Amino acid sequence: MTVRIAVVDSGCTPAQALQVRDAVALVLEDRAVRQAPATADALGHGGRVAGILLHCAPQAELLVVQVFRERLTTTAAQVAAAIDWAVANGAQLVNLSLGLREPRPVLAEACARALAAGTVPCAAAPARGQTVYPAGFPGVLRVTGDARCAPGELAAIGSAEIDFGAHVRPLDGSLAGAGASMACAWFTGLAARHFARGGDADALRAWLVEQARHHGVDDPRRRQHGG
Repeated sequence: MTVRIAVVDSGCTPAQALQVRDAVALVLEDRAVRQAPATADALGHGGRVAGILLHCAPQAELLVVQVFRERLTTTAAQVAAAIDWAVANGAQLVNLSLGLREPRPVLAEACARALAAGTVPCAAAPARGQTVYPAGFPGVLRVTGDARCAPGELAAIGSAEIDFGAHVRPLDGSLAGAGASMACAWFTGLAARHFARGGDADALRAWLVEQARHHGVDDPRRRQHGG
C-alpha cells in the first residue's frame, strides 16, 4: 500500500517534487502561523532528509511541510501546525529531523492529536545531554545517530532517553547535516516499510525492534575490541 510521509523541514529539491503529494510553507507572522506556497529547499537539509526517505521507501508519497526557509530555526507553533497539517493530509509518519529546547504545550498537544489519529511522529534526539522536543513528548519515537549502524540498519536502544538509533550520514556519505537529523530520516524511511506491508501504528514499535541489527546502548569500547 502507498505510504504518506510528512517531511517537516526546509523543503525538497525539484527532482524530489515528482513524489510530493502536497506541500505547504508555514510562516510565522505577528505571532500567528499562516500558510504560504512552499519554495525550493534553499538550505539543503530538507533535500537530504527527503533523499534518504525516498531511498528507503521509493514508492512513498511525501507531504512537504516547510518550517525552515532562510535558516534552520523555527518555532513550536510552526512545528505544531505542521504536525496537524500532516495528519489532516493523511500522513502515517511525520519525520521531524529537528529539536526545540522548550516543551511548549502547543507542540505537546499536536503530538498527542497525531498519535490519537494513528499518525506516528518520529523525532531527532541527542544521544546525551538536554532533552529536546518533540522527541521528549510521550509516544513520539525518539531517534539518534548510532555509529554501529550502516545505511539501512537500526539499533533498538530502549534507554530512558532514546528509542532507536540509525545511520548518521546522508546518502552521499558526507558530513553535511550528519547526526540525529539524518538518523531520524533513515529511521522513518525504514518504518515506512512496515506501513507499506499493511502494518499499523500500534504494531510499529515491536516490528522495528524485530528488524533491529543492534540492541542496547552503543559501547564504543566494545566495538574497539571487536565485540
